[in-house]
Amino acid sequence: MQYLLAAVVVLPLLGSAAALLPAPPGLRGRNPDQAVLRHGVTVTGVVLAAAVALAAGFDRGHPARMQATTDISWIPALHIRIHLGVDGISLPLIVLTALLTFLCALYSYFKMPTGPSPKAFVSLLLVLEAGTLATFAVLDLMLFFLAFEMVLIPMYFLIARWGGAGKQAAAWKFILFTLLGSVVMLLGLLLIGVKSGTFDMVALATDNGPKAQLSHTVQLLAVLAIGIGLAVKSPMWPLHSWLPDAHTAAPTVGSVLLAGVLLKMGTYGFVRIALPITPEGMHTFAPYLAAFAAIGIIYGSLACLALVRNGAKGDLKRLIAYSSVGHMGFVLLGIASATPTGVNGALFANIAHGLITGLLFFMVGALKDRTGSTDLDALAGTTGAALYGRAPRFGGLLAFGAVASLGIPGLAGFWGEMLAMFGAFRPAEGLSRPAFLTFMVLAGLGTLLTAAYLLLVVRRVCMGGHLAAQAAPGEEPVSAEEPAPVIPDIARHEYAAWSPLAALTVLAGLWPAALLGLTDPAVQQLLGGGK
Repeated sequence: MQYLLAAVVVLPLLGSAAALLPAPPGLRGRNPDQAVLRHGVTVTGVVLAAAVALAAGFDRGHPARMQATTDISWIPALHIRIHLGVDGISLPLIVLTALLTFLCALYSYFKMPTGPSPKAFVSLLLVLEAGTLATFAVLDLMLFFLAFEMVLIPMYFLIARWGGAGKQAAAWKFILFTLLGSVVMLLGLLLIGVKSGTFDMVALATDNGPKAQLSHTVQLLAVLAIGIGLAVKSPMWPLHSWLPDAHTAAPTVGSVLLAGVLLKMGTYGFVRIALPITPEGMHTFAPYLAAFAAIGIIYGSLACLALVRNGAKGDLKRLIAYSSVGHMGFVLLGIASATPTGVNGALFANIAHGLITGLLFFMVGALKDRTGSTDLDALAGTTGAALYGRAPRFGGLLAFGAVASLGIPGLAGFWGEMLAMFGAFRPAEGLSRPAFLTFMVLAGLGTLLTAAYLLLVVRRVCMGGHLAAQAAPGEEPVSAEEPAPVIPDIARHEYAAWSPLAALTVLAGLWPAALLGLTDPAVQQLLGGGK
């Protein structure tokens, strides 16, 4: 098991280096570009197989115990160790990361983003996977920081070199926001390590361990510093402004990975580091975190409603990016409640958001390839999408993704949001219940607004027609006689890349115990100080 976990983290790095080498003559296929794209599919497929084997061998009877552990001294002078391990909290995120990266590599094999050499693309994709997997597997604060930072450079280049309009500005905004947040986070991590004498996350999470050396003031400073860095990556309102630009400019697979796994690194840090290691500091800042989360839920929904209205020239990718701000608000609200119910809901919502939003970004990218635009007014016009009549399977799956995202019972999006609100209904002892009830009401209002804008998206894009046929002021009216362009329905490679996400969305919605059975014992132990 420990070799499997080490392989999951190391194999993408080895594959990244190998992608830059010339392809052996017998493996080139039709051309070297095809060979390197096939290499990306192979490496990510092997990593996914190793992650599934790790999950199959995981002892579900003791999900709170760290399994598949490796603990080797790395820098003795600084007490930094190569410490890896997996429990019920990190295992689902590792499998989700491996799955989404494999599906992105598979999709890119058939639909490579427009840009420079595929060699660099595949290499960066694998470095990105390695950094994300390492973030969820490491148990040392300094290694966590290194893995956390490792994903920034490949994502920057994926946006800047293979992105669309405005890619350079979006890439710079992404890197500046996340780097500045990370510098502040590093100060908090160093403060914990210096004051406690260790960077070991397992030891620090135990009540009678080194955590006892952390005074209330130290915990406050540490949570403030670490929380800013994690909040930027989550992203929490008002530190979210880099996200819509990054999503709008990123290539399809960049958007899928950014929404599906990179945002989860911030919320995972709150659960793995802030809650168990600095509980007093989190208790003090929890109401503020919950308030920002509730504002983010409402803000994201209102921004989406503004984008979806007729004549707004709203971008569908940008709309889904703003919806992520709202959905991640539910995750942060559950974490802020500091209750097992709320934290379990946050972890469930993390996985559900990765599956559903990954599917939506895949489909929006494919829709842009088919129509040449993600402008909602263009897609909704008489010459636009009207997917139900012209590509019924595509339209049906897009409607499924939207309905799953609005949190309908029976699909994955429902359980995380509901449990997060339950956590806010009865927060941890010492937190103001009236304040959290207010945040819960705001979150409930956010679910109604979410349903409103997503149903409007389905109505306009999947039905089309007269809903957007009216011309904006000063523009020529759209001719109803103009023939509609042909829109191909779902291709085989798209079925292969999208079906697993749709199937898992249904499975998680109908059988939530499969995931909650893993996370709940680990969350109980984490919040109980290792007991």
